[in-house]
Amino acid sequence: MDFSSLVDLSQPTLWASVFSVAFNPTVWNIVARNEYRNKTITRIFGGNARYGCYFLALCIFSAGMLRDSLFHRALEHQPKHVILPEPFDTIVPLALFVLGQTFVVTSTWALGVTGTFLGDYFGILMDHRVEGFPFNVLRDPMYVGSTMSFTAVSLWYESPAGLLLTAYVYVVYVIALRFEGPFTDMIYSNRAAQQSKAESKKEL
Repeated sequence: MDFSSLVDLSQPTLWASVFSVAFNPTVWNIVARNEYRNKTITRIFGGNARYGCYFLALCIFSAGMLRDSLFHRALEHQPKHVILPEPFDTIVPLALFVLGQTFVVTSTWALGVTGTFLGDYFGILMDHRVEGFPFNVLRDPMYVGSTMSFTAVSLWYESPAGLLLTAYVYVVYVIALRFEGPFTDMIYSNRAAQQSKAESKKEL
C-alpha cells in the first residue's frame, strides 16, 4: 500500500485545512502581542479593553469554527481505510470526542471568556492561577482536548489523512505554546513586580 492510497495530496481541501490550522494560532499570537504593546484593539473600542477582548474572542471562535469545517471537508475528499476493528471503530472515536470536548468546555468555563481568549494581553489579568479541573489533570487541557477531538473525527471518518492532519495540529499547538507560555509568564511577572514596587512605596 503506497502513500497516495492513504493521502491524496492533490486535493485543495487538504491544503486549505493545513493553512487554516497554522493560520489561527500564528495570527492570534501576533495580534495579541501587538495588543499588549500598542493597545490597538482597545483604542478601536474607545479604550475599553474588555470590549476589545470580546471582539477578539469572537474572531478567534469564528476562525476556529471555520478551521473545523475545513478539516471535516478535507476528510470528506480523502481516501478511507479501516483503522480500527468493530466495535472499536465506533466506541473509541466517541469516547475520545466526549473526553476531548469535556476538557475544552470545562477549561473554557474555568477560565471564563477573558481568561480563555487572551484577556491577559489586554491587561485583564486573573487574580490567581486556576488549579481545579481540568487544570489539575492537564497543563494545557484546551489544546489536548482539541487534539483528542481531531483524532476522534479522523477515526470516525476512517481517514489516515485525518490522523496525519491531527499530528500536524498537535505540532502547531506545541509550537504555539512555546511562544504563548513564556509571554504570558512575563505579563504576570511584570504585574507582580509592579505590585511589589507599589507596596514598597506605601511602606515608605
